[in-house]
Amino acid sequence: MTDQIISEIQGKAGILTLNRPKAINALNLEMVLELTRVLKDWEHEDSVQLVIFKGAGDRGLCAGGDIAMLYRDALEDGTEGVEFWREEYQLDYLISRYTKPTVAIMNGIVLGGGIGIAGHCSHRVVTDDTRVGMPEVNIGFSPDVGGSRLLANAPDNLGRHLAYTAGHVGPAEAIDTGFADYYVPKEQIEKLINALAENGVDDIAKYAEEIGQGFGVNRDEMVDVYSAPTIEDILKRLEDLASDKGAEHWAADALKRIRRNSPLGLKVTEYSLNLNGGATVEETLTNDFWMSAHFQRDPDFAEGVRAQIIDKDRNPQWNCATLESVSSRKVKSFFTPIDKPGFEPPQFQAV
Repeated sequence: MTDQIISEIQGKAGILTLNRPKAINALNLEMVLELTRVLKDWEHEDSVQLVIFKGAGDRGLCAGGDIAMLYRDALEDGTEGVEFWREEYQLDYLISRYTKPTVAIMNGIVLGGGIGIAGHCSHRVVTDDTRVGMPEVNIGFSPDVGGSRLLANAPDNLGRHLAYTAGHVGPAEAIDTGFADYYVPKEQIEKLINALAENGVDDIAKYAEEIGQGFGVNRDEMVDVYSAPTIEDILKRLEDLASDKGAEHWAADALKRIRRNSPLGLKVTEYSLNLNGGATVEETLTNDFWMSAHFQRDPDFAEGVRAQIIDKDRNPQWNCATLESVSSRKVKSFFTPIDKPGFEPPQFQAV
């Protein structure tokens, strides 16, 4: 038991509240284990007809995983991070295969591990202040928790914009890229939760509103840019567009964002998206596990976390300093098993 997860039954709904608001409800191992335990219990509880995930506080559903712990463990060459990822990915799989409807209230920040919870739910609700992203390349890592599969299958390759820039997008873009299903105005969210508890998931339609297509007037240009076959080709198209349109154009901003991210993270992400686009959830999460385990043993992950999260100097000194320095052999090695005690892969079981 942990007070960082609040579980309660309200009417027909089991409500799971991530209760770590000072950390924007970032996940730690205790929280993952408690979510798993409650979900398995509720699967056999007849009074629970659906499950709702929400975050405590007003800053967001979940900002990701406990990066500080992963950083310490990486420096110590430990296996605490591997244990966390194993349990987290097993939770993500459980949510993806849950036999009862699952509803994610994606208010505020929903990043990384928050996508692992929300992205695998059957009904994903965004609102006015939603900011969705998979920003892992910014810390020398790569989208995990099954997010690479979502990114790879986003319409018109727009998931690659999120993956390579490490940017956050709003509610319209979250729906456009396949990370969410419904938009509900913020002032209606509490009414929606009460209606779900009373009547079930069909009531979402009563509160959902149209929000329009994401990315606005830039969408057509973005579709063209991200249709390029490689990250190098994408950068070339961005360079040409930024040169033509000027420093205030979206392409110039995207170019700046991508260039400051980890070259290793970018190349592994490119490979991961190509690998997992046609994979099952189970296959993707298995690939993510080995990828994450390898990243934790690579100096660029620790350096990225140091620069962005720990010291916050925003000046990572990447070991792999350029895209050209990242060999295809190194990239592929991130998806191979590690034959060492403590690195046992996840065991995926639906309830």
